Amino acid sequence: NIKAGEGRLFSDPQLRHAEQVCVIGKNIKTRLFATKDPVGQYIKCGSDWMQIVGVLEGKDINKKDIRKLSIRNVNDDIYIPLNTMLLRYRNRGLITEEKVKRTARRGGNDHGNYNQLDRVVINVKGSELMQPTTAVINRLLLRRHNGTQDYEIVVPELLLKQEQKTKSLFNVVLAIIASISLIVGGIGIMNIMLASVLERTREIGLRLAIGATKSDIVAQFVSEAICISLTGGFIGVLLGILLSILIQGMTQIQTIISPMSIIVSFSISIGVGLFFGILPAKRASQYDPVVALRHE
Repeated sequence: NIKAGEGRLFSDPQLRHAEQVCVIGKNIKTRLFATKDPVGQYIKCGSDWMQIVGVLEGKDINKKDIRKLSIRNVNDDIYIPLNTMLLRYRNRGLITEEKVKRTARRGGNDHGNYNQLDRVVINVKGSELMQPTTAVINRLLLRRHNGTQDYEIVVPELLLKQEQKTKSLFNVVLAIIASISLIVGGIGIMNIMLASVLERTREIGLRLAIGATKSDIVAQFVSEAICISLTGGFIGVLLGILLSILIQGMTQIQTIISPMSIIVSFSISIGVGLFFGILPAKRASQYDPVVALRHE
């Protein structure tokens, strides 16, 4: 699936007749033929001279991925016809028709089509699994190919970076929306508790008159605020789970509900109730019992 940038790839006669021709990568041309056209020139491969018939198009490969994942750089490759390899560099007698048929049968191919597998596309569940999965596949292929790096692993790096950028932006937007919702909800709890304190002034005065301390009054109203926020948190978690299941069923977008997210949601609910319930509770504890009992 690599195209020729200069010259051409092998012709059918060159493939059949095992001609001494080759196609070189872009880096080979740069190092050995920087000042002249390489097409038609000769290059020595082992003990044989091969005539260059084409130069492959340059392919951009991240140097970091080449080192980390042992990806082969096709710009450094030299390609020769298969028959040329069998005739001049390998013992052709070892490749028999029976061996080819036996290999095809082992692969479940009984129709005489002996084409080799030249591409495998692998999907991973999450982008964070991309690098470790690529490393495992590289070790597996290297072992299956007897230590010969005659394959290439291509990681869609641009798509991966775009996905990570989109995910980060989406997380920021969700965090902003959640923060606004929490602030609005907290102000609502505080207003409810302030109204409750105003309506229950005589009750507060009566409790203070019969021996309740200021800390008792604070604890009463803070606990009420926390109960309100916990009820809201429970309803919110329940709706979130139902909406996640509904979205996954309608759009086929996978949604993940972890126990930790539920625990964090309830913890934040308690925190909101505690924070916004302190002011009304303190105001209630500052009442004078005599004044509070006269309140109509």
